[in-house]
Amino acid sequence: MQNILSIAIAITLISSLLLVLVWRNTRISGDLPSTLFAFIAILFTSGLDVGLIMFPLTEFPVYAAEQPYQFASPLAIEFGFWGFLVWMFYFLTTFYFCVIEPRVQLFQVPFVKFLNNIVIIGTCAFTGFLFLSYLPNYIEGISDPLRYSLVGVVVLCAVFSSTDIGFVKVLSIASTWLFFLLILVMWLNSGMTLGGFGSVVSEIGGYFKNIRHFIMPLTDYHAFYLFWWFSWSIMIGQFVSRFVGGLKTWQLLLALLIIPSIPIAVWFSVLYYYFVNQLTISPLYNAAMVIVGIIFVINSLDSLTRLYTDNLNLTVARFGRRNYIIGNWLLMYGLILLYQFTPLKIEWIGLIVIAIYLLIYLLLIRAHRRGTIFNSNDPIS
Repeated sequence: MQNILSIAIAITLISSLLLVLVWRNTRISGDLPSTLFAFIAILFTSGLDVGLIMFPLTEFPVYAAEQPYQFASPLAIEFGFWGFLVWMFYFLTTFYFCVIEPRVQLFQVPFVKFLNNIVIIGTCAFTGFLFLSYLPNYIEGISDPLRYSLVGVVVLCAVFSSTDIGFVKVLSIASTWLFFLLILVMWLNSGMTLGGFGSVVSEIGGYFKNIRHFIMPLTDYHAFYLFWWFSWSIMIGQFVSRFVGGLKTWQLLLALLIIPSIPIAVWFSVLYYYFVNQLTISPLYNAAMVIVGIIFVINSLDSLTRLYTDNLNLTVARFGRRNYIIGNWLLMYGLILLYQFTPLKIEWIGLIVIAIYLLIYLLLIRAHRRGTIFNSNDPIS
């Protein structure tokens, strides 16, 4: 399984570099072009969930203790799992859905469309299931009735937000600012000075010095992360591509690699300061982290819900707001509950997405041979 993953990563990275070399100055715009900040906010909050907020403090000790991670500090390892290079997956799919898919309509091929929407619905529900499963780790002592009720409310909020693309944008931008506020509050509470921050954040340089180690799976746990990035890549690219606002190809690449990585680096550095100085996080600040994490979950679920309902024409315009909300809530919450009785793993979803990548590559090769993608008069040929 890891061999398949490694090959897929190599092809993805090579493809991304080729796109930048060949079409570096091509202007890219989506159907709903937005400002750069709005685009990045939607991408950031749709493509990440509560794990970004809550996982680092539990993972730092693992990276500090286990042998495969000893080539860099735990902070550099954590950043490598979440930042910079892995965002190239989203660049590839965003470029594809902005520039290539409108010309070839491969995701309208019945089998591809079916497989794609099955993955979207399955991943959307699986994300909710993981949230349900990890809630006891986020909220100590939470009872089962409250846990199931909270997940139900989160799904309901996500479905409601998905009824209007304007809600999705507003929630994404608002939650991005809320995340920045959380970083500031946690920083001030830690007592960390600017000099202390500089000392901590400099350890992320170990990631860039050893970036070659992060291209292929380091461990099974790293493979889990990479499969997760793969499983989300097509869906997120398909959703956020509509919000690209006239960036050139090379600008889009740099924006995706650098801009989301900055708040990730700052947030992880603040949490790492808590870790290395053995600072206790009070229940109040832990609650703030959980709240922001829950909002990120809502952002992720509403974007995926909006995506599959648009793809399948299960829209508010067709069924009305009430029926739309009831139907999608029952579907998502029902699947989340059913996942408790299945052995499904994110690696399996990642493999299906890799299969979709392979299918698209094969269809693109066939279309290129037929001369149906670009012609001599095409401005990007």
